[in-house]
Amino acid sequence: MINWYRENRVRRRVMAKIHRSHHSPWVLVLLLVVGGLAGSAAGSLLAPVVPFFKAAPVVGLRPSTLDLHFLVLTFGLSVTLGPLTLVGLLLGYLLYRWL
Repeated sequence: MINWYRENRVRRRVMAKIHRSHHSPWVLVLLLVVGGLAGSAAGSLLAPVVPFFKAAPVVGLRPSTLDLHFLVLTFGLSVTLGPLTLVGLLLGYLLYRWL
């Protein structure tokens, strides 16, 4: 009886881990984007009231151009990380973990 109980308990744990691992990475990307946008919008709205929310360093790569005479490619990425943007990203990740 005890052996059956232990096996069943272990089986439930394994199945729970397998079920959790089937989250799509696109859901995570979507939740992070929505959380970042919501945090950024909240920071923009509250910046006149609380000056701390105005501080937002820009992190990224400057644009770089590759000219092949028939095709011009420009690569670059920059992210503005404000305090509420980071909170929004964190909440998006926590929501993903909760799902």
